[in-house]
Amino acid sequence: MKKLLELLILAVIFFTPNYAAAQNEYEIQDLLDNPQQDEVTIAISESDIYSEDNVSDTVEFLLDVPKTDTQITTTEEQTFINKILKTQITRTDVPSYLFKDELTHKFKNGGSIEAFGAHRGSISALFNPHNYSTKHDNLTTEFGVFGKSKDGMISYRFSILPLPMEGKSYVDNIWSDMFITYNKIPNHKILLGRSRGQVGMEGGSSAYTLPFVGRSQIARNFGNLRTTAVKIIGDYNYVDYSLSVGSSGRTLTSGMPGVDFIGWLNIKPFGSDDGKYGKLTLGGGLNAGHNDFNYTVGTAFIGYKHKRLWTNFEAAIADGYNGGAGLSSNQAGGFAYTLGWKVKPYLQLIGRIDQFDPNRRVSGDTRREYTAGINWFVKGQALRFILNYVFCQNDNAPNSQRIILASQIVL
Repeated sequence: MKKLLELLILAVIFFTPNYAAAQNEYEIQDLLDNPQQDEVTIAISESDIYSEDNVSDTVEFLLDVPKTDTQITTTEEQTFINKILKTQITRTDVPSYLFKDELTHKFKNGGSIEAFGAHRGSISALFNPHNYSTKHDNLTTEFGVFGKSKDGMISYRFSILPLPMEGKSYVDNIWSDMFITYNKIPNHKILLGRSRGQVGMEGGSSAYTLPFVGRSQIARNFGNLRTTAVKIIGDYNYVDYSLSVGSSGRTLTSGMPGVDFIGWLNIKPFGSDDGKYGKLTLGGGLNAGHNDFNYTVGTAFIGYKHKRLWTNFEAAIADGYNGGAGLSSNQAGGFAYTLGWKVKPYLQLIGRIDQFDPNRRVSGDTRREYTAGINWFVKGQALRFILNYVFCQNDNAPNSQRIILASQIVL
């Protein structure tokens, strides 16, 4: 088993993809202080990153986990592989980093800076009625730094996506997060720069904690974006919210083609704690702006988790949109329902029903995806393997099937 695990780790590290298909996002979820091995997150809000109750610093949370989750159980000198094998990580609801201590520098006069790197890759088999093919993808490869000032009032994050994306400008798409955060106001944070846009719950989620290899259709079309903006995040026990105003251009070189607004509100009827009733989240948001034309996207979300069970439903409707899949003037809409169950602390079963109508003015073009999968958390989210089976049902195209094996390593 040890030899097999070593081979799998090396396969992750030296994965050689054909092209980059997606970008990384930073993690947004709460309860960092309350390790619960058998629970996973189903509802995440942007304000949870910045909660003073959860972490002492905004950006530090992006890659931070409790010390007990990354404790090394031996004092022997560690090789790269042995260190990974001996690192104990029990959390699966937040990102974990294998070399957090080694990559963190604390300044003598206070403050700190941490370097990080991460990679998600996949190999998939596609079955069409008259064709079979395989595909090797780099889903995310990211390197960067983040840190905080001596008094913790200012925090920052800078990261890049060094592998080029096929068919897109390298100069435009190399930049990931580039922002600073002011942390002094109670229950609030002010963020300035390029960061993740909370368009939909899953559309604004971290790639490192996505239950499936890919996002739902509404998430990858309407959300999965970054924007240069001023953002205000508020977090309270029963309510959290995010308000963002900035450029409708999704790259640094796009300038200011128009103004973009992104707003999101979560209501937590049971409060922020996971009590005997579990955690219920009711959310909704609006993305509206102008980029060659006006666009508007509305999203509604309901999610519930209790111990090993989690489930959520998200629906969205758009009159034009400006998401990760590009700019479109179509009137589109869709929904996704997801269900998950932790069989063991390290093994999770998941399923999703996903429907998308790319143009509501045109009949007979609905696309449906039915996905079943398994997550194997070898070392929490720091080393994970994902197996998905996807059946694609299209009204105006032949149906198809995909089997996807993905790996994730975060250093």
